[in-house]
Amino acid sequence: MTQTIAPRVRTLVLLILAVAGALLAGAAPASAHAALTGSDPAQGAVVDTAPTQVSLTFSEPVAVGDDSVRVLDPKGERVDKGVPANPGGTTYGVRLVSGLPDGTYTVAYQVVSADSHPVAGAFTFSIGAPSETTVSVSAQGSDDGLVGWLYGFGRYVSYAGFVVLAGGAAFVLACWAPGARVRAVQRLVVSGWLALTAATLGLLMLRGSYTTSGKIGDVFDLELLGDVLQTKTGAALVSRLLLLAAAALFIAVLFGAYARTADGGAPDHAAEGDGGSDGEGDGGEPDKRDLTFGLALGGTVVAAGLAASWAMSEHASQGLQAGVAMPVDVVHLLAVAAWLGGLTALLVALYRAPVETPVGRDAVRRFSRLAFGSVVTLAVTGVYQSWRQLGSWSAFTDTRYGQLLLVKIALVAVMVAVAFLSRRWTQRLADARVSLASEEAARSEGAERAEEAERAEEEKQPAGAAPAEASGTSAVSEASKASDAERAEAGHDSVRAAQLARQRAATEAARQKRLRDADPNRFGLRRSVLAEAGVAVVLLAVTTVLTQTEPGRTEQDAKAATASSASASTTGQGSGAVSLTMPFDTGGANGKGVVSVDLDPAQAGDNALHVYVEGPDGTPVDVPEVKIALTLAAQDIGPLPVAPDHVTTGHWSASKVQIPMAGDWKVEVTVRTSDIDQVTVSKNAQIG
Repeated sequence: MTQTIAPRVRTLVLLILAVAGALLAGAAPASAHAALTGSDPAQGAVVDTAPTQVSLTFSEPVAVGDDSVRVLDPKGERVDKGVPANPGGTTYGVRLVSGLPDGTYTVAYQVVSADSHPVAGAFTFSIGAPSETTVSVSAQGSDDGLVGWLYGFGRYVSYAGFVVLAGGAAFVLACWAPGARVRAVQRLVVSGWLALTAATLGLLMLRGSYTTSGKIGDVFDLELLGDVLQTKTGAALVSRLLLLAAAALFIAVLFGAYARTADGGAPDHAAEGDGGSDGEGDGGEPDKRDLTFGLALGGTVVAAGLAASWAMSEHASQGLQAGVAMPVDVVHLLAVAAWLGGLTALLVALYRAPVETPVGRDAVRRFSRLAFGSVVTLAVTGVYQSWRQLGSWSAFTDTRYGQLLLVKIALVAVMVAVAFLSRRWTQRLADARVSLASEEAARSEGAERAEEAERAEEEKQPAGAAPAEASGTSAVSEASKASDAERAEAGHDSVRAAQLARQRAATEAARQKRLRDADPNRFGLRRSVLAEAGVAVVLLAVTTVLTQTEPGRTEQDAKAATASSASASTTGQGSGAVSLTMPFDTGGANGKGVVSVDLDPAQAGDNALHVYVEGPDGTPVDVPEVKIALTLAAQDIGPLPVAPDHVTTGHWSASKVQIPMAGDWKVEVTVRTSDIDQVTVSKNAQIG
C-alpha cells in the first residue's frame, strides 16, 4: 500500500497547484468600500441654468448599472437619460434631458463596492430657486431587511467555515497526527468544508438581489444571477467553489491514506523525531514523511487560494499599496485560521477524543507554538492594515471602523491572556503525566506481586485439589452456558440482551468520561480552551462586520470633501437658521429641563445641528442620551435618525445632517435622564 502513497501525493499536489494557479492567474483586483466625496451640481447648490448632466465622485471606483443614478424633477418624474458613464477616475455622470424648468431636483444613487456592500444615498440641488417637491426617497437600502440579513449571515458562516476547515486540517498535520483517525475531528473539518461551500453558494444566489432591489423573490432570478457572474465579485465566488473542490480531494487524502499511516506506532511523538514506527516496514517512514509534506504543501496552496478570494474582492484590493495589501491580507486570514481553527480542533479533541487516543502533552505544546506564531503574524499584519485603513489616530475614535477595530484588539488581548493560562495548564498536565506514569508503574508492580502470591498458594495446595475444583467449576460453567444458549435460542432473553448491551455502552461511555475528567489539570485545560473558543466566536463576528464597514480613512476623506462642498454651496446665502425650544419631563429624579435644537441653514441639503440641554435653573446639564429624528409626513419621508456627538456640558452637535427636500418637518428629540427615564418631545420647523 505504501508503494502507491508517493505517486498519489504528487498527483494531488500537481492538481491543486494547477487549479489554484489557473484561478489566481485569471483573477483581478476589484474595488473596495466607497463613499460619495463630491458632486456637480453640489449638494444643496442653486444653479442659474439647467445642467446637461449630473456627475458623482466617489472615494474609489464603484460598479454602476443602468439605474444606479436617477435624477427626479420636483414632481418625482425621471429626467435622466442613458446609462451612467465613467469619463475617468472615480467620477460617474448621467446625462439630463434638455429644457428643465426651475425648481428642486433630487439625485438618488445606488452603486456597489467590491466588498459586497451597496452604497446608496440621495441629495438635492435647485435650478433658479428652491421649490417644493413630491419626491419620496426611501431611507432603506437594498442591504437592509431580510436579504441584507441573510447576506451578512452568509458572510459570517463562510468565514467560520474557512477557519474551521483550514485551521482544523493544520492542527492535524502540524500538531496531532492521530487526530486524522478521530471521528469527532473528522466531522469538524468536514463540517467546515460543508459550511463554506453552502455559504458560498448562498452568497452567489443572494448577490443579485442584495445589490439591486433587496427583494427575496429576486434571489432566484436567473437573469440577475447571470449579471452577477459577469462581475468580479461573482468571479471570486465561483473561484472559491472550484478551490473547494480541490479542498474536498485534500480532505479525502487526509482522512484516508494519511489516517492509515498515523494508525501505527506512536504518532503523537513521531513529529518530534523519536523514531516511532508506522508499522509499514523500513519504507513506511519515508512514505509517511512524503505524504505529510505533500498534504502540507497542497493544503497551504488551497488555503491561500481561498483566502485570496476574499482579499481580491474586499478592502485590500483598492486604495493605498494594493499590491502589498492583498498578500498581507492573505497571510492575515491564514494566521486567523491557524489560530482560531486549531483552537476549535483542540477543544473538540479535549472533549471528544477517545481514551485510547488522548491529546498528549506534545500535541498541546506544538499547537501552543503554532498559536504563538499566528498571534505574532496577526500583530504585524494587523498594524499594517490598521495604518492603511485608518490613516490617523483620530480615526480610531471618530469612525465606526476604528471603534470596531478597538473592540477587535481588545478581544485579541483577552484571548492571549486566556491562552497564557492554557500554557500553564499544559505545563501542569506534563507534570501530572509523569506522576501518573509513576502511579501506573507502582500499580503494575503490585499486580505482578499479587499474581506471584496467588501462584505460590496454588503450588502449596494438595495434588488434584485444584483440578477437581477446576473441574467442578468447569462443569457448572458448561451447564450455565448450555442453559443460556437454550434460552437465547428460545427467544426468551432477547429484551434482556438488548438492555445489557445498552448498559454496557453507557458504562463504557461513563468510564471514558471518568478517565477524561480524572485529571484536574486536563479539566482545567479544557475550561481555558473553551473560554478561548467563546471569545473567538465573538472575535469572528466583529471581523465579519469590519469587512462590511467603510474604512476610517475613506470615511474621514468623504466627510472632509462633503463639508467643503456644503460650505461652497452655501457661500453667499443668507442665514436661515431655525431654533426650537422644548421643555421636557422624564418623570424621574432631575428629569425636568429644556432642550433646544438649532438647524443651520435650515435648507434642503446639508445642515449643521446643535442640541442644548438645560436644567430648570437655566444651567447646562448632561444627560445619558440625546437622539433626534426628522420626519416629513406630507411626503412619507422619515423618520431620519440623527445621533449627535457630545461636545461639552449640555451641548451635542452633528454636521452634514442631510435634509433631502424643503417642507414642514417634524423634529423629535428623545431625552434620557437615567437607565429607565426618558421622554420624546417634538416641534415642527419649516425647512427651505
